[in-house]
Amino acid sequence: MPAASAIKVMVVDDQASMRAMIRRALQDFGFKDIRDKGAASEAFAAIKTDRDHLVISDYNMPDMDGIDLLRAIRTDDVIGKTVFIMLTGSSDREIVQQAAALGVNNYLVKPFAPAALKEKIERVFGALT
Repeated sequence: MPAASAIKVMVVDDQASMRAMIRRALQDFGFKDIRDKGAASEAFAAIKTDRDHLVISDYNMPDMDGIDLLRAIRTDDVIGKTVFIMLTGSSDREIVQQAAALGVNNYLVKPFAPAALKEKIERVFGALT
């Protein structure tokens, strides 16, 4: 499995404080190549260009929600297999079912501890160290 330092990450959340908290946690886990965007449409364009390995995205965003972003990624021939972890402030079963149907790799309900985020990432990539 790749070490955290070899994984390119895109964090997508309309709240700057949440992006900063996730970035800090990822850095603590050993990630080096971390980008973030406050809008899903901007993130999608960047993911297509940068070919990130992991997307950590909020569900509830104003321009394009996390489900729409996941759908756009999954239907793209080039980036369709990108690992996607959905963050949501709601444990709404319908959101989780939609994400699962679209092939989300994992999801996490906010608020969450950094250790929970690490565990979700390691379920997909294996041990980060």
